[in-house]
Amino acid sequence: RLRTFIGFNQEELIKQQDVVINLWIDYPAHTACYSDDHHDALDYKVITKAVINLVEKGHFKLLEKLCSDILDIIMAHANVQIAQVKVEKPHALRFADSVSVTLSATQHV
Repeated sequence: RLRTFIGFNQEELIKQQDVVINLWIDYPAHTACYSDDHHDALDYKVITKAVINLVEKGHFKLLEKLCSDILDIIMAHANVQIAQVKVEKPHALRFADSVSVTLSATQHV
């Protein structure tokens, strides 16, 4: 859960709102599974820090744009084969818990 400027209504342009981000990353983890060595695993701390920086410093009109930019960060890592990003905006619509957008990508070899 992070805070960012998200939306295009007047209040949304000047007031940060919560977004909930879920990442699903598929990479060849078999070596890390056997070795139990962090050098063999995807460094998701690097990805997380980049996502936090993007979200907290950004201004976005659409959830689609935010979701796409996060997906670009993940897919920039060579080991990532498939990724899916879901971004939720709690209380965006009346009578709804949240509104969300989910995007996915596959690395082309």
